[in-house]
Amino acid sequence: MSTNSSAADSGIAANASAAILVGRVLISILFILAGFGKLTAIAGTAGFFESLGLPAPTVTAVVVGLVEFFGGLAVLVGFKTRIAAILLAVFTMGATAVAHLDFSQAGNALMLQKNLGLVAGFIFLAVIGAGAYSIDGRGR
Repeated sequence: MSTNSSAADSGIAANASAAILVGRVLISILFILAGFGKLTAIAGTAGFFESLGLPAPTVTAVVVGLVEFFGGLAVLVGFKTRIAAILLAVFTMGATAVAHLDFSQAGNALMLQKNLGLVAGFIFLAVIGAGAYSIDGRGR
């Protein structure tokens, strides 16, 4: 009986690692693309940040682009995933507070809801880790 149980547990673990990988890919794409977009259009991003009243908009644009891009890459490959997930959860809540709480602006209610879902995903990732198919999971 324990042999069947071990085989079942092994299959569940493999499926869980595959599911975590799919989740990491899906959640990271948004941040990698957003960060890349910001880093390749610094002037436009800085202009938007200036319109929000953020300090040092060009520096802020670079920092935000780097956090999104490299945080997304870390989640994608599963490197320091728990730290990256916590960082991106906090970052996403900050970005939501800065840019998506003015509900007189079209789309902000939807952006708030989307961002809360992303934060939930990052919290789950911080709790469960990157899974076996990751740099963090190597050698386990």
